Amino acid sequence: MNELIGRVFSFEKSHFPNQSDLYGKLATQGQFPKALMISCADSRIVPEYIVQAAPGDLFVCRNAGNIVPPFATQNGGVTSTVEYAVMVLGIRDIIVCGHSDCGAMKALTKPGSTDSMPNVAAWLRHSATAVKVVEDAYPNVQGDEHVRAISLENVVAQLNHLKTHPSVASSIARGEMSLHGWFVDIHAGQVLGLDGATGRFMPLREDQPLPVAHAAHQRLAADFIAEAAE
Repeated sequence: MNELIGRVFSFEKSHFPNQSDLYGKLATQGQFPKALMISCADSRIVPEYIVQAAPGDLFVCRNAGNIVPPFATQNGGVTSTVEYAVMVLGIRDIIVCGHSDCGAMKALTKPGSTDSMPNVAAWLRHSATAVKVVEDAYPNVQGDEHVRAISLENVVAQLNHLKTHPSVASSIARGEMSLHGWFVDIHAGQVLGLDGATGRFMPLREDQPLPVAHAAHQRLAADFIAEAAE
């Protein structure tokens, strides 16, 4: 803890003076983050480091397993964060970011490992779809690759949950929202992105288009009504 306190002093004495104009602008004009990132609480995954974000660039929600519960009337931290980000901050890009060697995903492969942690067990039920998909569609995957498969499918599952949130669904219908699924490979120092067209994760590359899980485009089930009116 003393080491962390020392870093606070370093922030006050060294970092803040060099960024005082930026912090002053943020304090007086408010925040206008470019994206919301929902990532794991794992200490090895720091969203701001991954995208090299400056203060004010990124709105962040972290929890065990980078989980987004399906929308419900019960209040919850993730649900409230998503709603605020979209409806108040005007966020138009949401990233669900998983990672390799995830403890939450490992727990899903070990029945009974969370029996003494009822809240953790209940929370991880939101990843049941990922477990079922891997169980049925990846019958020969074992060991570390089994955990990796669940981790990747979990990102897909949480993006699907995200679409159940009214604020997100409305933005998608209006063509104002893009959803991104990322996976950080800690060992390789590499970020993979979900390509919605192929359903596969691929490395993010400077010389290639950014893979997007759900690109922004209008989706109105009743388009024919507008066409008839014309």
